[in-house]
Amino acid sequence: MQIKRIIGALALSLCTAWAEPVTDLRLSSNDLTPGGLLAPRFTCDGANISPSLRFSGLPENTKSLAIVMDDPDAPSGLFTHWLVWNIEPQTKEFTAGSPPNGVMQGKNDFGQAGYGGPCPPSGEHRYNITLFALDMVPTLAAGAKRAQFDAALKGHILGKTVLPARYSRAPLSKQ
Repeated sequence: MQIKRIIGALALSLCTAWAEPVTDLRLSSNDLTPGGLLAPRFTCDGANISPSLRFSGLPENTKSLAIVMDDPDAPSGLFTHWLVWNIEPQTKEFTAGSPPNGVMQGKNDFGQAGYGGPCPPSGEHRYNITLFALDMVPTLAAGAKRAQFDAALKGHILGKTVLPARYSRAPLSKQ
């Protein structure tokens, strides 16, 4: 019985050593509540602007921040709506529709650089806005694609947090 407890404690300590770092990193918005519905103005049915975002609780040694917004419910698989990087750690927020000067934006899966709001073909879709705290400043060119973004961040994430949202388009009326 004693040996089982020792083995269990050893296994738990090994798992803890390999776990992602625990941080107080937070991502919030004046424009949506976690898991809530996105207003149409942030979608293809409205002004198609990005929501406001606030950052806090950055891990020590954060050199830059990055954001990705994606849709795991897209018919073709994970769909990227927004890639943003080179956000200075002193940045506390983005206002709606206006990332700060100096940040870099990648190509979304609509084929355009910058934000491409939700535009689900049918049903309600989930959207994840993920904030990454990084130990470096990525050297990606503007317009980089998701695979390049993911490769640049690999091994450099000090912490991450997700702000989930949902959106469903109104059904077309029959005429």
